[in-house]
Amino acid sequence: MAQLAKPMLRQPRVFSARPFRPTMTTLKTIVATGCSSGVGFEAMKQLLTKQPTLSPAIDVSTAILGVRNTTTAVSAFSDAGVTSPAPTIFPLELSDLSSVQAFASRTLDILGSQSLDYLLLNAANTYPTDIKSKYGDWCEQYIVNHISQHYLIHLLRPKLVSSHTRIVIVSSGAIRMVKDPSLLEPPLKGDAAASVFAPTPYPESKFTQLLGAHYWRRTLGADCTVVAVSPGLIPGTGITRRADYTVPANDPDAKSVPEGGASVLQALVRSDFPEDKDRIFLTSWGEWWEAEKIEKTLDRELQDKWSPSKEEIEEMIEAARISQI
Repeated sequence: MAQLAKPMLRQPRVFSARPFRPTMTTLKTIVATGCSSGVGFEAMKQLLTKQPTLSPAIDVSTAILGVRNTTTAVSAFSDAGVTSPAPTIFPLELSDLSSVQAFASRTLDILGSQSLDYLLLNAANTYPTDIKSKYGDWCEQYIVNHISQHYLIHLLRPKLVSSHTRIVIVSSGAIRMVKDPSLLEPPLKGDAAASVFAPTPYPESKFTQLLGAHYWRRTLGADCTVVAVSPGLIPGTGITRRADYTVPANDPDAKSVPEGGASVLQALVRSDFPEDKDRIFLTSWGEWWEAEKIEKTLDRELQDKWSPSKEEIEEMIEAARISQI
């Protein structure tokens, strides 16, 4: 008679308990200009208070802001309950390229070994052409809206590259008012009648700014992400100070300041980038403009022409210094 096999006894499985580790959120750093009032202030307030929460969410550990009036900015953020984190606020006068140098130096000191995750360039004005800068024949608006913030990217470039920073440049649909880019220079050098939106060369200055955004997208390549974004047509901001016009509040395309701030913040989180790398312009309604919408800014020779090197800008600074002796 065959011997019955002994049943195999299955050993109980032993589960090793793994320690619970809460999900860690990576804290982010941001440097921004033009955030003491209007759309820029609203964007930073929403970002730092998480009201409303972005998707995906951004948790900020360090926010460094460059503003014209530090006292006013500190009071505004305090009154808005922006305390954790409270932004670090430094003076930055964008009509003065030496002030940009000082701001960049302070920013790098504060960041130390930290990465720089986001650079938000929002500052702008609409001053008339006859308000001149101290840099040759250029009007002040051109220096503020383009050259100073272009220079800031030059000064921060090593940190931007090592951090793979997302650079967000606040643009405007007004760039489409420029029909002939060969005529950019006269209004930016004082010929008010030559501007397509006289007496302010706002479309021309923002056009050169977008040329610079394309330049940096090409130059920085895979090291950084460059996005241009429009907040929309926003009445009631300080951008028209010292200008001869106001944005009508009843314009059918007008948006509120909170809506404008939210549009800007979308440029920090959007990841659905078009395959065409030239399509860097994000509209206030959330669409990436087709290349033909910004076709006149896609000329690479034009981008290079209006994107001076760090050395060329510092020659402007030195020439201005000598002229004042």
